[in-house]
Amino acid sequence: MTAAAGPRVAFVNLGCRVNRVETDLIANRLERAGCVLVPEAEAELIVINTCAVTGEAEAKTRKTIRHAAHLPAAPVVVATGCVANLFRSELEELGPNVLVEPNKAEVPALALRELGLDESSVGDDGELAVTPTPTGRMRPGIKVQDGCDNRCTYCIVWKARGAARSLEPGKVISAVNEAVARGAHEVVLTGINLGSYRMDGGVEGGLPELLQTVLDQTAIERVRLSSIEPPDVTERLLGVMAASQGRVAPFLHVCLQSGCDATLRRMARVYDTAFFRQAVELSRAYLPGIALGTDLIVGFPGETDADFQESLAFCRQMSFAKMHVFRYSKRPGTPAATAPGQVDPHVMAERGRRMRDLAAQMRHDQAALHVGELDKVLVEYPGRGVTSGLFDVVVAGNPALGDLVSARIVSVAGDGTLSAVPA
Repeated sequence: MTAAAGPRVAFVNLGCRVNRVETDLIANRLERAGCVLVPEAEAELIVINTCAVTGEAEAKTRKTIRHAAHLPAAPVVVATGCVANLFRSELEELGPNVLVEPNKAEVPALALRELGLDESSVGDDGELAVTPTPTGRMRPGIKVQDGCDNRCTYCIVWKARGAARSLEPGKVISAVNEAVARGAHEVVLTGINLGSYRMDGGVEGGLPELLQTVLDQTAIERVRLSSIEPPDVTERLLGVMAASQGRVAPFLHVCLQSGCDATLRRMARVYDTAFFRQAVELSRAYLPGIALGTDLIVGFPGETDADFQESLAFCRQMSFAKMHVFRYSKRPGTPAATAPGQVDPHVMAERGRRMRDLAAQMRHDQAALHVGELDKVLVEYPGRGVTSGLFDVVVAGNPALGDLVSARIVSVAGDGTLSAVPA
């Protein structure tokens, strides 16, 4: 690697999609000030965006900070994110070169001060990367919402993130336009509880209206939504998606967490399986061929063998295209962590294996339905990308990174990866 022209900065992102977006925002501001992104081992300063969603995630955060703080170059380590909000003093004790800034908006200024740069140097005339994000991701996320007003019994994120709040539409449009200017062909609207988005703080305009505004006021070729909750799958939202002629990706990640009503009640989720089924049926009525993803927890406290079988059967009926399966992990400070009926780890592991096997089979079956179709593929890596339905695809012809190319799906591999040729 050639010698860096400016201060050398590295980023470590832990956790959710929203964290990735926030990391990109921080990187963008430092890049504009003349910083150069490098690997951790070469950095003068390392920004670590932390995650507290589970006890395991918190432990990984602490390990990551310790590792960075003890690198030979003795870089300044700036920790931010959810763990920084919850346990600031504990993180500060991990090393004399560890600085903790819970407010991510303040991280660029802190980093620049530590690097001897002036915050006023952040502008629009810096040397920008030739990719849609400074960290090289081809599908930049636009964080339009933060915080959550729900109180799921396994979750502590609402404590770390605070109450639900929304980014005003004008700033969303500016962020999308900036992504387009950097070469993005697709953006992902994201948030901690995306479906709770409210335009200008009002109650009338929500996510569907924001989505329509983005379509009307920007030239972005494709917009994708990140995770939403079942109550957010409305006819208004699906109508905007269906009328967009493909500019809104025909994909929804609708969080389920369990296919068992008894477990959902213990989780304090705001729906039951009948409600979820209606959301799925409505989605497929408006958008035939839509790909549906979800999150699923196995081994939640109190989950019996019968509960698990019920959840497994329900997921099979839903025919998900993408299912993230997690074994329940205690998050200290949540009701579930001390609830009766904690499930044996070996039982959880077996349930997780069976659910992941089902996820892989559904992934393949749903991918196979698209063989023979024309689609637009976003090229994320050399020769590889994702379809509009977020299926992994190998594309012939060596298309350019970041391009949105028309392609015909010709086959599906055993792992559900599609193959395509340019149309």
